[in-house]
Parts: sequence; structure tokens; C-alpha cells
Amino acid sequence: MYYPEPIAKLIDAFSRLPGIGPKTAARLAFHVLRMKEDDVIDFAKALVSVKRNLHYCSVCCNITDIDPCRICQDKTRDGSVICVVQESKDLVALERMKEFNGQYHVLQGAISPIEGIGPDDIRIAELLKRLSDERVQEMILATNPNVEGEATAMYLSRLVKPFGIRITRIAHGLPVGGDLEYADEVTLSKALEGRRELS
Repeated sequence: MYYPEPIAKLIDAFSRLPGIGPKTAARLAFHVLRMKEDDVIDFAKALVSVKRNLHYCSVCCNITDIDPCRICQDKTRDGSVICVVQESKDLVALERMKEFNGQYHVLQGAISPIEGIGPDDIRIAELLKRLSDERVQEMILATNPNVEGEATAMYLSRLVKPFGIRITRIAHGLPVGGDLEYADEVTLSKALEGRRELS
């Protein structure tokens, strides 16, 4: 063992976080060691608070500290449209845009047979319950443009078709300011698929 036990345990704890390798974990642990004690205590309290005070909204399955969440409580939002996203961070990205005023549904994952995640492992049952409300006219599928996200979108599309509501998928393609020469074939294909007429 190279480090005293307390720092070794902290390095081990940091290394369990996604995207944190052993060197980064050690750098973070030594940074904590140099922090003021009050700041370390605040950091520890923030970690505990996240685990104790957050739960899933009983309506949209978003992470929240109140139930229902603030978005579901907002009566000015359009209840006829539900935008389906994979994770809470996807909802935040869409909200930052300040252009969507409907409701959301957070699946808390995507179908991924390779990882052993099936339809019963994500929040599809809760979505179907919401879609049975006659006020809902459209479901926007805003899952990620990767294999898992596409599989989830296709599965939901087939599952929801009998409900008789409009099913749309967010467009994928070239980013604004991007160059064609640097785009991969899949991105170019999606950009062509999602083309629209100019008025």
C-alpha cells in the first residue's frame, strides 16, 4: 500500500465514479486533502443530501426534491405534448433551450440487450399510463441518436401506435456551424433523412 488508509479509501471511492481513472482519482483525493475542513464538510453534506433528498417524480420520473416536480406542477405547460427523454440531464438540455413548453417523461435509461436492460427495466409502464390520458395528442421521442436510443425509440413507436396519438422523433444531423467534410456517414445520412422544404 502506497498511501495511508484514509487517502487510499478516498482514491478508491473517486475511482468508482464514471470516467475517473486511478490518476484522476488520486489528484482529486489530494485536492480534498488540501481543502479547508469546512469546504470538505460542505462537500460531504452535498453528497449525502443528493442521496437522501432526491427521488423520482411520481408523474414524469424526473429526479426531483418535491413531488410532483416543478415542471409537472406548472399549469402553464402544454399537457397535450409529452417529450420522452432517456435521462434527467437530457431534460435539462431541452429546458435550457427555452422553446419547448410541453410535458416530459424521463425513461431513466434506454433499452440495451447487451447490458441486460430490457423494456421492463426503464420507465415505460409509467409512460403508457400517462399516454392513456385523452388530453395527450403527441409524443416526441427525444432519445439519443445511438444504437440504444434508436432501439428504444423504435420500440416505443410500435408500442404506442395503437393509442392513436401523433408520434414524432427529434431530427438528427449536422450541427449548426459544422462542416460537411468532417461529418461521418451516419450523421450525413440522418441529415438527409431529416431534410425539410424551404419556404
